[in-house]
Amino acid sequence: MSMVKKIQHRAEKRAQRVRKAIKASGLVRISVFRSLNQIYGQVIDDNSQKTIVSCSSLELTGVAGDKKAIAKAVGVELAKRALSKGIERAAFDRGSFLYHGRVKALAEGLREGGLSL
Repeated sequence: MSMVKKIQHRAEKRAQRVRKAIKASGLVRISVFRSLNQIYGQVIDDNSQKTIVSCSSLELTGVAGDKKAIAKAVGVELAKRALSKGIERAAFDRGSFLYHGRVKALAEGLREGGLSL
Protein backbone atom coordinates (compact mmCIF):
# COMPACT_ATOMS: atom_id res chain seq x y z
CA MET A 1 0.00 0.00 0.00
CA SER A 2 1.42 3.37 -0.97
CA MET A 3 1.93 6.14 1.57
CA VAL A 4 -0.86 8.28 0.06
CA LYS A 5 -3.33 5.40 0.34
CA LYS A 6 -2.32 4.83 3.97
CA ILE A 7 -2.93 8.48 4.82
CA GLN A 8 -6.31 8.46 3.07
CA HIS A 9 -7.29 5.24 4.82
CA ARG A 10 -6.37 6.68 8.24
CA ALA A 11 -8.39 9.84 7.51
CA GLU A 12 -11.44 7.78 6.49
CA LYS A 13 -11.20 5.67 9.65
CA ARG A 14 -10.88 8.79 11.80
CA ALA A 15 -13.94 10.37 10.15
CA GLN A 16 -16.01 7.20 10.63
CA ARG A 17 -14.97 6.98 14.28
CA VAL A 18 -16.07 10.59 14.88
CA ARG A 19 -19.38 10.16 13.02
CA LYS A 20 -20.22 6.90 14.81
CA ALA A 21 -20.23 8.66 18.19
CA ILE A 22 -22.23 11.59 16.83
CA LYS A 23 -24.94 9.50 15.17
CA ALA A 24 -25.52 7.67 18.46
CA SER A 25 -26.42 10.99 20.13
CA GLY A 26 -29.61 11.38 18.06
CA LEU A 27 -29.04 15.10 17.40
CA VAL A 28 -28.74 16.77 14.02
CA ARG A 29 -25.09 17.14 13.09
CA ILE A 30 -23.09 20.00 11.75
CA SER A 31 -20.66 18.66 9.19
CA VAL A 32 -17.57 20.70 8.37
CA PHE A 33 -15.44 20.57 5.23
CA ARG A 34 -12.27 22.58 4.93
CA SER A 35 -10.49 23.07 1.63
CA LEU A 36 -7.32 25.01 1.05
CA ASN A 37 -9.10 28.36 0.62
CA GLN A 38 -12.74 27.83 1.66
CA ILE A 39 -14.73 26.38 4.55
CA TYR A 40 -18.18 24.85 4.37
CA GLY A 41 -20.73 23.88 7.02
CA GLN A 42 -23.95 21.87 6.75
CA VAL A 43 -26.66 21.02 9.25
CA ILE A 44 -27.70 17.45 8.42
CA ASP A 45 -30.61 15.40 9.76
CA ASP A 46 -29.42 11.78 9.69
CA ASN A 47 -32.89 10.34 10.25
CA SER A 48 -34.31 11.79 7.03
CA GLN A 49 -30.86 11.96 5.36
CA LYS A 50 -31.35 15.57 4.27
CA THR A 51 -29.36 18.76 4.54
CA ILE A 52 -31.43 21.31 6.44
CA VAL A 53 -29.25 24.41 6.01
CA SER A 54 -25.78 25.13 4.74
CA CYS A 55 -23.32 28.00 4.55
CA SER A 56 -19.90 28.51 3.05
CA SER A 57 -17.25 31.16 2.81
CA LEU A 58 -18.13 31.56 -0.87
CA GLU A 59 -21.60 32.88 0.04
CA LEU A 60 -20.41 35.56 2.44
CA THR A 61 -19.63 38.99 1.04
CA GLY A 62 -18.00 41.85 2.83
CA VAL A 63 -16.10 39.66 5.30
CA ALA A 64 -12.45 40.60 5.59
CA GLY A 65 -9.59 39.18 7.57
CA ASP A 66 -7.67 35.96 7.71
CA LYS A 67 -9.12 32.51 7.13
CA LYS A 68 -9.94 32.01 10.83
CA ALA A 69 -12.00 35.22 10.92
CA ILE A 70 -13.89 34.14 7.82
CA ALA A 71 -14.52 30.69 9.33
CA LYS A 72 -15.94 32.32 12.47
CA ALA A 73 -18.23 34.48 10.31
CA VAL A 74 -19.43 31.34 8.51
CA GLY A 75 -20.21 29.77 11.90
CA VAL A 76 -22.24 32.77 13.03
CA GLU A 77 -24.20 32.84 9.77
CA LEU A 78 -24.83 29.08 9.89
CA ALA A 79 -26.08 29.43 13.47
CA LYS A 80 -28.51 32.17 12.40
CA ARG A 81 -29.85 30.00 9.59
CA ALA A 82 -30.19 26.98 11.88
CA LEU A 83 -32.00 28.98 14.56
CA SER A 84 -34.43 30.28 11.94
CA LYS A 85 -35.28 26.64 11.13
CA GLY A 86 -35.88 25.88 14.83
CA ILE A 87 -32.64 24.04 15.57
CA GLU A 88 -31.11 24.96 18.92
CA ARG A 89 -28.90 21.91 19.67
CA ALA A 90 -26.61 20.03 17.35
CA ALA A 91 -23.59 17.74 17.37
CA PHE A 92 -20.36 19.04 15.81
CA ASP A 93 -18.92 16.67 13.18
CA ARG A 94 -15.36 17.68 12.41
CA GLY A 95 -14.86 14.68 10.13
CA SER A 96 -11.20 13.84 9.65
CA PHE A 97 -10.04 17.38 10.49
CA LEU A 98 -8.41 18.25 13.79
CA TYR A 99 -10.32 20.52 16.16
CA HIS A 100 -7.83 23.33 15.64
CA GLY A 101 -7.55 26.52 13.63
CA ARG A 102 -10.36 27.19 11.17
CA VAL A 103 -12.47 24.22 12.34
CA LYS A 104 -12.29 25.48 15.92
CA ALA A 105 -13.09 29.04 14.79
CA LEU A 106 -16.20 27.79 12.99
CA ALA A 107 -17.34 25.97 16.15
CA GLU A 108 -16.78 29.11 18.22
CA GLY A 109 -18.82 31.09 15.68
CA LEU A 110 -21.66 28.58 16.00
CA ARG A 111 -21.65 28.97 19.78
CA GLU A 112 -21.46 32.74 19.48
CA GLY A 113 -24.43 32.65 17.09
CA GLY A 114 -26.57 30.90 19.71
CA LEU A 115 -26.31 27.17 18.95
CA SER A 116 -25.62 24.67 21.69
CA LEU A 117 -23.01 22.12 20.61
